[in-house]
Formats: sequence, C-alpha cells, structure tokens
Amino acid sequence: MINDIIKTDCELIGKSNHLDWYHLKDISIFLTGGTGFFGKWFIHSFMYLNRTFNLNASITILSRSPEKFISQHPVFAKSRNVNFITGDLRNFCFIDRHFDFFIHAGAPVDTRSSTNDDTEIYTSIIDGTNRILEYAKYTEAKKLLLTSSGAVYGVQPPKLAGFSENSPTLPITPYGKGKLKAESLCIKSDINVSIARCFAFVGPYLPLDAQYAIGNFIRDALLNKKITIKGDGRPYRSYLYTADLMIWLWTILLKGENNNIYNVGSEEALSIAELAEAVSNCTIDHPAYEILSTPDNSIPARRYIPSTQKAQTELGLKQTVSLTDSIKRTIDWNLQRCKHSFYQ
Repeated sequence: MINDIIKTDCELIGKSNHLDWYHLKDISIFLTGGTGFFGKWFIHSFMYLNRTFNLNASITILSRSPEKFISQHPVFAKSRNVNFITGDLRNFCFIDRHFDFFIHAGAPVDTRSSTNDDTEIYTSIIDGTNRILEYAKYTEAKKLLLTSSGAVYGVQPPKLAGFSENSPTLPITPYGKGKLKAESLCIKSDINVSIARCFAFVGPYLPLDAQYAIGNFIRDALLNKKITIKGDGRPYRSYLYTADLMIWLWTILLKGENNNIYNVGSEEALSIAELAEAVSNCTIDHPAYEILSTPDNSIPARRYIPSTQKAQTELGLKQTVSLTDSIKRTIDWNLQRCKHSFYQ
C-alpha cells in the first residue's frame, strides 16, 4: 500500500502545469541510484505518471541487490513497467536493448563520510559515469540527465547570497571534485545531456541517521528528544521538498537544453539554529534544542545556498511547498506508517 503522503505528492507532481507528461509516451528509461533517496522518488513518480497518463513507458533500475531492495520496498515490485537488473555501477554488464532516456543519479554510498578513502570516492564517481556514458552511446540514447551537486562550487563567499551556475567551481571534497569531473565527462561526450546541480532537500525517504542536519533534527523530534546542534548553529542552508525536487528533475530531463547546467534547490535561507526551531515548531511537544559549540561571530557564517534564477526563468520552475509544510509532511510520513499523527 502506498503511503498517503507519497500518493498526494505524486498527484502534485502530475499536476505540474508546465510539463507535458506525454513526452514520456512509450519511452524507456534507465535509472542509476534507483535505491537511494532520489531514486525512490523517481520510481514512485514514474509509476504514478505511467499509470495516470497511460504512457506505456518503462523504467529499468540498476542495483547491486534488487532482491534486497524489493523485499524492503515491495511497492516497487507491483508494476510490470518497473524492472531491475543486477550490477555494480562501475562495471555492470550491458543488456542488449534500447533506452531512450538515462537518469544517472547513482553515486558511492556514504560519499561524504570521512571514513571513506578519498581516492575511492573520486574514482567511483568517475568510473560509474564513464560506464553510463558508454552504455548510453551503446543504446543510442536520446537524452541523459546527470544529478550533480552544489558541492562542485566549494566554499561559498560570505557576501554571496547564492551560487549561480556561472559561479567559480572550486570543490574542496572528493565528492565535489568527482561530481565536477563527471559533469565534464558528460559535456564532452556526444550525448544530449542536461545537468542538475542539487543542493539540500527534505521529504519522505530522507535518511534520519546520516549527515543531513534536517534529518537528524526530525529524528530527535520524533523521539521527543532535545534537538542537538553539533556545531554553533550559524551556517545557512535551504531545503526543497521532494515533490518539488521531482518536478524540477523531470523538467530538466524533458526540457533542459543540451550541455546546460541548472541549480536545483530552495533560495529560502535559514540558519541551522533556525532550522532546529522550525522542526520543533512542527511538532506537538515542541522539544527544546541545544547548540554544542560556542558561536564565534567574528567569523562570517558559512552558507550553502543556490540561486535558481536560471531554472525559474528558462524552465518556469518554482518552489511550491513551504519549508514548514515540507517538515510537517516528512514527520507525518515517518509516523503515518504507524497510523499516528505527530504534528498539529
């Protein structure tokens, strides 16, 4: 059974009034990263769109362990138009069939973790991208969407409100360097490719025990614990809801110009401390929050915020779900499976 939040969000995606979903009619899609945060949403939205608009499209997902994924998420096995193949992104075997669209959303697991080998992170991203480009050429694909990252920009200057696509790219992490190289490989290929530089997001399937501050805060609130801010609470972030994320990514796939890059995210900046307060305010018990580090106001607060003017102007995209509603819906999704309501 599909969660009510997922159903409502898919309906929101389907009602996007600037997209003609019939561009997906009879289309075959190859998806990497299908078992991840983005990937689950791609599959959910595809299943809804395919059924609602009678598209007769199909999607094939590359996974190292399809059986494990399907056992954990059986809803994805209930459509004959959703298929899985087994393989590692870096060296999977080609299957002899044509795919119209490629969505390359795969990346190494825990790519931002300091416990990973830096060289392994970088080379995994590059090797996986090269393999996908080889396969896209082999199948004579019409279009490829690469999900990249705002990490390619590096450190945001304190006075810069938001990175634009023309901002210098000076990545400081292996993940950011790998993503930037992946972009270059795609642009230099002969494939029609559009690139989505993705920032920060919130919504169903967001891990609550990873490196995402908003996920950790929601976890603490769900447990009615004090929300813990490990830093000084001053860095600025922004969050786009997953339904909006999918509208943006499908739009970039279907309408994005060849070799063009589009930032994907929210321009609504707030500090980590403000974020903790926002999460608390979305719950009945309003748990307190604590900041573990003493703020040093002599140092400008770090920012990680996009400018999305290009996507808004050229593709007609916009944020439709507020941060408050995004948080409430994410909390409710986590509890709805237990048939509880957690927020007012």
